[in-house]
Amino acid sequence: MVVSNTVEVQTTNDRASEVKAFDDTKAGVKGLVDDGITEVPRMFHQPPDKFEKTSVPGETQFSIPVIDLEGVKQNPATRKEIVDKVLNASKKWGFFQVINHGVPVSILEEMKDRVCRFFQLDVEVKKQFYTRDNVKSVVHNCNFDLLTALSANWRDSIYCDMAPNPPKPEELPEPFRDIVVEYSDQIMSLGYLLFELMSEALGLNPDHLLKMDCAKGLGVLSHYYPACPQPELTLGSSKHTDGDFLTVLLQDHIGGLQVLHENQWIDIPPTPGALVVNIGDLLQASLIDFGFQKLVSKALKW
Repeated sequence: MVVSNTVEVQTTNDRASEVKAFDDTKAGVKGLVDDGITEVPRMFHQPPDKFEKTSVPGETQFSIPVIDLEGVKQNPATRKEIVDKVLNASKKWGFFQVINHGVPVSILEEMKDRVCRFFQLDVEVKKQFYTRDNVKSVVHNCNFDLLTALSANWRDSIYCDMAPNPPKPEELPEPFRDIVVEYSDQIMSLGYLLFELMSEALGLNPDHLLKMDCAKGLGVLSHYYPACPQPELTLGSSKHTDGDFLTVLLQDHIGGLQVLHENQWIDIPPTPGALVVNIGDLLQASLIDFGFQKLVSKALKW
């Protein structure tokens, strides 16, 4: 037992040293790739059981919910149909995609492009935003739980706390400083609508969830997944649920998103102009008596 424990502690110490050395560079996964690595560092290796094999293409066995919001504010009959679809998707899947949601495609595309520009900046420029202080309104790092997780995900991230107390314009990274404000306003408006539809789906007043302050805050979290030399060893985002009320997800053209449905991982291929809506832990817990499902997801990004 003593020998076994000694080995275990040494392994833990080795990992802690590796993680600290990596984090101190403040260069993230992008820095590893820029340095030309050919092998994935051990700290990113995922346990074999994380690579579950029960994955099926989204278009084969299951019909992924896609809800068209066209006319939701103008036509009462259309709105009732949409409310019913939101209820069914929320109960059966815990997520759905929306189209004709009112957010201009030009804003979606520019947001993706500008965020990508940030991650492609020189590392010395990005370092000013790199931090482990999650109280800050703008946080850039590699894995928010890097220092505590058993295995790191192959990604870099930047988070901007945009509501209710947004950062000053000069505190935001220059590449997406203007567009993230406009994007946030658009997503906040969509969020209000979605909470109204969910309230109506539950037979409640349209403003019920809004009065619970479900839409009070807004955080914009952007992930960057550099090309991986050994994709069989790691994941972009490991299996997780979202610890919020609602997540509105904008995918890029590469895709890689998977959701767990009936014990099978379902691919969610990108749909141009569509946004993915996830029921988060907080909303699911608040509406547990109504049978809403929370989404379990992961991302394979290479």
